[in-house]
Amino acid sequence: MKRFVRVFTTGLAFLATLLFSSEGKYEPAWESLDSRPTPPWFEDAKFGIFIHWGVYSVPAFAPTEGVNIYARYAEWYWNRTSNPSQEGYSVFKAFHDRVYGPGFKYQDFADRFKAEMFNPEEWAGVFKRSGARYVVLTSKHHDGFCLWPSAESWNWNAVDVGPHRDLAGDLIKAVKATGLKMGFYYSLYEWFNPLYRSDPVRYVDQHMMPQMKDLVVRYEPDLFWTDGEWDRPSRDWRAEEYLAWLFNDSPVGKTVAVNDRWGKETRGLHGGYYTTEYGLVHDKNASGETMRHPWEECRGIGFSFGYNRAETLKDYSTPEKLVHLLVDVVSRGGNLLLDIGPSADGRIPVIMEERLLQIGEWLGANGEAIYGTRPWRIASESENVRFTARGDTVYAILLRRPGPSLVLAEPKPGKGTSVRLLGSNAPLSWTLSGGKMRIEIPVRVLLDLPPAPAYAVKLVGVK
Repeated sequence: MKRFVRVFTTGLAFLATLLFSSEGKYEPAWESLDSRPTPPWFEDAKFGIFIHWGVYSVPAFAPTEGVNIYARYAEWYWNRTSNPSQEGYSVFKAFHDRVYGPGFKYQDFADRFKAEMFNPEEWAGVFKRSGARYVVLTSKHHDGFCLWPSAESWNWNAVDVGPHRDLAGDLIKAVKATGLKMGFYYSLYEWFNPLYRSDPVRYVDQHMMPQMKDLVVRYEPDLFWTDGEWDRPSRDWRAEEYLAWLFNDSPVGKTVAVNDRWGKETRGLHGGYYTTEYGLVHDKNASGETMRHPWEECRGIGFSFGYNRAETLKDYSTPEKLVHLLVDVVSRGGNLLLDIGPSADGRIPVIMEERLLQIGEWLGANGEAIYGTRPWRIASESENVRFTARGDTVYAILLRRPGPSLVLAEPKPGKGTSVRLLGSNAPLSWTLSGGKMRIEIPVRVLLDLPPAPAYAVKLVGVK
């Protein structure tokens, strides 16, 4: 995958006590807000499920080649069919006119967004079996359509039209019942909201802020994931004011995790954990460095986040690629937020469900090397090996099936070092020669290893 361009560092922790007010509350200023640590549950979770679902799931279309990655996002359908300056406009518009007719409005899709097959308990069961530890649902994307009964979006929400159902409420209840964490994606801006276009200040005051507070008070999410921040600086979004309320006065102030998308200047600098998207930070290619600040990579199983009917098997990542992506991200200190795009009738596409369950099968055997780990002193020593760590235990995760012997240059064993493969109770012998650790894997152990995308070697007592 594309990798990080620079190493980010954490905020200046020694200022935290100075930035707290006398009442022990966070001030509505980045210096104070940035001193709040990301809740430990988020850094321990490592793997989450992103869900893009809404009115755009009805046309469910975007080109799959000949355009940049952003023009492959089906959830941008309304914008791409309405704005001739947008890349991919001609392809989107030609599809729309051919299938629905030039007079068919995007708003008319809302009546076709029925979610009649939606079973939140079934979804939650799939997420649990995938090995994910948290879920993030698009409560409102840039089209402004809400998946909960928002008073500020009358007749443009899933209770007033379409499904006539509180999709967000039903899903968060089902997901939390399985023991997983769940939160909401929320787009700060809306492409075609008349109030936003005519009076952004009133939009923030009378529309956006009430909606964001309603989501938190109504559902008590574990995570709040903002987007669409790039249109304005954070002061225009009143981001610092909102976060101070969220951390100090909301019902989830001590436990909620937030991202860094709070204004066009904030990604990788302010907020909570930092976010990348298809390996991009500030539209720059990412390098392979470890980021010590909590961070999260998001991407789809295919290219699009919302369901795209034009995607075929070649557009979907293989189980091996997805597991390797997870391992690579975690080795560099991040979480993977892997997206699914349900269909308009409320089903998780079969290939997406299959991919999630395949990841879950791997995590069932190797999750010890993923959950609750932190970056080791290096992320990798070759194309084949990634490292994670917990205390004095280091995990060398192999991206190819091991042979009779494994040579590792970086781990430095001591007299009490023990080695074994996860999934096997047999201890492995090792020797140290030329400063390198040589691990012998008996044939009987190799024969018992099932086919898998990756294998984890547990090294206890190495430096």
